[in-house]
Amino acid sequence: MNSMTGYGRATATLGTQTLTVQVNSVNRRGLDLSMSLPDEWQPFEPAVGDAVRKQVQRGKVHVAVEVAGQGATAAEWDADALTATLAQLTKFARAKHINFEVTGELLWSIASAQRSGTKLPADDETSALLLKTLGQALRGLGAMRAKEGEALLIDFLGRLEKLHAGVEAIAHRAPQITGVYKEQLLQRLRTAGLALDVSDERVLKEVALFADRSDITEEITRLRHHLTSLTELLRGDGEVGRKAEFILQEIGREIHTIGSKANDLAISQRVIEFKNELERIREQVANVE
Repeated sequence: MNSMTGYGRATATLGTQTLTVQVNSVNRRGLDLSMSLPDEWQPFEPAVGDAVRKQVQRGKVHVAVEVAGQGATAAEWDADALTATLAQLTKFARAKHINFEVTGELLWSIASAQRSGTKLPADDETSALLLKTLGQALRGLGAMRAKEGEALLIDFLGRLEKLHAGVEAIAHRAPQITGVYKEQLLQRLRTAGLALDVSDERVLKEVALFADRSDITEEITRLRHHLTSLTELLRGDGEVGRKAEFILQEIGREIHTIGSKANDLAISQRVIEFKNELERIREQVANVE
């Protein structure tokens, strides 16, 4: 099981320059991939995207590719273009009656925008190097996501034990509900001055109807199955998040039905505790791939 949060970084030598690839990911319901590559390497984007998708199924993932070092910043200034630009700005300012002054900061800004630097190679060899470096960064990302996933798994298994215990406590209490209701019914009748025998047909019919309405045997069976399925899913390999969210939804539906049908204070208290723990698991599953 992997978390959706992670970071990976790798570097490689590209001639006299250093190629750096960084990959980071955070929570997202599906896969949301973005990337930042040098302009010359835009044709490599599909291959980069395919490489990421083979490793990551969920999360907001950003790939940042940078090239720095000797050659990456080398540039030649075009003095003629700079002079022409300043002349145009001066003429425009005069026409608009704007006070125009040439400063060092302005010169640097215009020159930087117009300078021509060494372009990056965009051949098959460069593509192979980029993808190899990306693969190293993705392995780092995967290792971090796996490590956090292990911590989440330990937390999940502890909480699932509490849910299993809650279900068994409810199952133990369930057979007693009808008897408790029967005693409460007779007590109310006595309080109201209606002395009816325990074997009275009307009492037996009312108790039977209550027993039928409050029967939670099927819900308990399904809850046990869902909890077992969730435990197996969390311990397994591959994508977990979406499947876990579905199972948690089904667990929530069953425990809600039990709370509605049981009509018993002890079970209601167990249901509240169960729902609280279930919500904590649901919040954590949002972090799982």
